[in-house]
Amino acid sequence: MQYTSESVETLVEQFAQLPSVGRKTARRLAAYVLKMPRENVEALADALIGVKDEVQRCSVCCNVADQDPCAICRSARRDHAVICVVEEPSDVQAIESTGEFRGAYHVLGGAISPLDGVGPDDLHIRELVRRVERAEDEDAPEDKDAPEDKDAPEDKDAPETAPEDSAAADERPSAPLADESPAEQEAVQEIILAVNPNVEGDTTAYYLSQLLEPLGVSVTRIARGLPIGGDLEYADEATLARALEGRGSV
Repeated sequence: MQYTSESVETLVEQFAQLPSVGRKTARRLAAYVLKMPRENVEALADALIGVKDEVQRCSVCCNVADQDPCAICRSARRDHAVICVVEEPSDVQAIESTGEFRGAYHVLGGAISPLDGVGPDDLHIRELVRRVERAEDEDAPEDKDAPEDKDAPEDKDAPETAPEDSAAADERPSAPLADESPAEQEAVQEIILAVNPNVEGDTTAYYLSQLLEPLGVSVTRIARGLPIGGDLEYADEATLARALEGRGSV
């Protein structure tokens, strides 16, 4: 069925391209937009365009952000020695909503899925390896045995430093805020794999563990088991098995 209005039908087609949105849902959304006040429709359109124009990917963690590096990678209040690896930016929001994790993140952009044609080179895995290697290089001790040239003559004829102009001093960039620091100053000690508990997630976790463990970092994976408020009789065998394997003391 098509609307008599070609503009409405075009809107329905666009809504139907969204994931998990069928034709019926797309028609309901289009009908709702028709009833919305014009200012609300304009605000929605501006928000959609703003997402494409202003949002970028953080060059450190590959998460979506308004600035590069993102606020988490710049924060001195985060533990950058611990990196939680997730599949999508929405996973970062889910973990942040718990308020329990204070480390850094790395967004892969998906999971390894050979059936879908997604391999390691299609994900942000190289960037993760570079983060670990770069942090180790920056944390390496300097060579203190290097000889110093103590006999080098001082240039006594060098002109004295001119007094600093107050106007020029005001133009200098201000120091970073107390809660900000350059990204990736600490050596990475632990990689937490927070990938989905499915075949693709298991494949990705295994690949990353084999890739990262030789670099000298601890690779762990979030626990899997029964959900809070769930009943044992409704849990599947795989979930029960994982829950028994990951049991802890009371």
